[in-house]
Amino acid sequence: MKIKLKLRSLFYCLTLILALTITGTTAKADDEVSPKDSVERELKKVLGRKIEFEKDKLLKIFEIKERLRLRSAPSDRYQLLQNLYDEFKTYQIDSAIFYVNENKKIAQQLKDPILINEVDIQLAGLYSSAGRFIESNQILKGIPRQSLSSEQEADYYRAYSDFYSHYGQSTNHYQYFTQSEVYRDSLLNVLPKDSKEYRINSATRALFGNNFDKAESELKQLLQEYKDPQHERAVIAYLLGLLYKNKGDQENEIYYLGQSAITDIKNTVKDNASMQSLALVYFERNEIDKAYLFIQQAMEDALFCNVRFRTIENSSFYPIINSAFQEKELANKNQLKTFLYIISLMSILLLVAFIVLYMQMKRLKRTRRDLKTLNNELQGLNGQLLKVNQDLQESNHIKEEYMAQFFELCSAYIDKLDNTRKGILKKLSNNQLDELNRELKSQDFINTELDDLYHNFDVIFLNLYPSFIQEFNKLLKPEEQLTLKHDELLNSELRIFALIRLGISDSTKIARFLRYSLRTVYNYRVKVRNKVLGTKEDFDEQIKEIGNIKTS
Repeated sequence: MKIKLKLRSLFYCLTLILALTITGTTAKADDEVSPKDSVERELKKVLGRKIEFEKDKLLKIFEIKERLRLRSAPSDRYQLLQNLYDEFKTYQIDSAIFYVNENKKIAQQLKDPILINEVDIQLAGLYSSAGRFIESNQILKGIPRQSLSSEQEADYYRAYSDFYSHYGQSTNHYQYFTQSEVYRDSLLNVLPKDSKEYRINSATRALFGNNFDKAESELKQLLQEYKDPQHERAVIAYLLGLLYKNKGDQENEIYYLGQSAITDIKNTVKDNASMQSLALVYFERNEIDKAYLFIQQAMEDALFCNVRFRTIENSSFYPIINSAFQEKELANKNQLKTFLYIISLMSILLLVAFIVLYMQMKRLKRTRRDLKTLNNELQGLNGQLLKVNQDLQESNHIKEEYMAQFFELCSAYIDKLDNTRKGILKKLSNNQLDELNRELKSQDFINTELDDLYHNFDVIFLNLYPSFIQEFNKLLKPEEQLTLKHDELLNSELRIFALIRLGISDSTKIARFLRYSLRTVYNYRVKVRNKVLGTKEDFDEQIKEIGNIKTS
């Protein structure tokens, strides 16, 4: 599996989760959430665990391969190779073809016609999915139908129906879809009428025959019988999505396509149609971000699985959705430029306001100084008044007159004090701008955000590559291996090489991200290279290989 492909898939998954999370913040209360909203939330959660599901898949494949390595009996090896085919047929077709061909050698070695027919039918189905229609058709024509068991006859008709369906999707000729339905009729004739597969194919025939009421009733009943994460549930939900698409009911279309996508993700099914269909319905609803993310995911899955007709379908829609997405991105960039201009203008206005505030503060300081002088003068005046009152105690008339003057002066003084107080309060009411200015100058906010950024980076990176530190230390001399502090996830040296593991090898970009000087980054890299156990030249390449999983 190529690491670039996995990183891109992870990027689109994370972006999709972010888009669905933002959408979820504006949703209704839980008791008022629509089915579409609930399935979008579930899809967000499942996408967040996509890597976990794929790891489980690869672990299961690894265990089967280990058992295969220890088995030598042809019958045992045949069954284990059959298990590998089952794991790979909807995950990676090239590997599935490889294991079926290995089984074909065993079947020919055993000269067992039943096994030979079984692997030929499987191989024909894989070839038609991979776009190798000539080889698929030759194999199907070479199978002696009269020698097939009843179960193999059903597989034979199913393979032919899929062959013409895939061929029709690749050529876009209606006649091949008609032929596919002919073989579906043959399949229905040999399937037990009480089997679930018969009921699924019967409902599919009703759907493509525009008998929507019958198809809807049968498919909903089947959906209740299959529990998550059975693969058939994804197929049934997808058919219901198509049914509601034909009915023009987008809410239910998204709901059932979402259910199908959820089951496919849980089963790590790369050969899926639900992602592409979700992209198209979101595009019709003008939800371009989601449409773009789903079509990217569908294209990644199709290319990884090597399903030719899925790739052709996605390629026909991708340029349209991509063009709409690019137009929206351009509009967003233009809007961002406008916001930047507005912020720049507001910054200038804020600077002017700060200057004005500074001048007002200087005036306030002068006012306070004048007020102090006035208070001293008033105190002197009060002393003079007191002396005058003492001198005029003998005359009540004079005393009353001076008392009136005294109160008048005091009243005027109080008025002046009050007016001064009001003026001061009025000027002080603008102190919020000064506080805001101090906050804007402070580095605390930026430092806190940087700490959060690096912590989130460490957590996400170690979730992606949990063994990175151990594998990194294996590349170093034993006495030079790095040891982290108790509260550290990654230190500066490990974080530099974590960025290199993610493909960011340019020291300038690393320095800008970590807020180091270019020399500091260079010194760290040289320092660690001097600790390398092997050669220094391919050290960066070894770092980039950490965490890779090799498959067939």
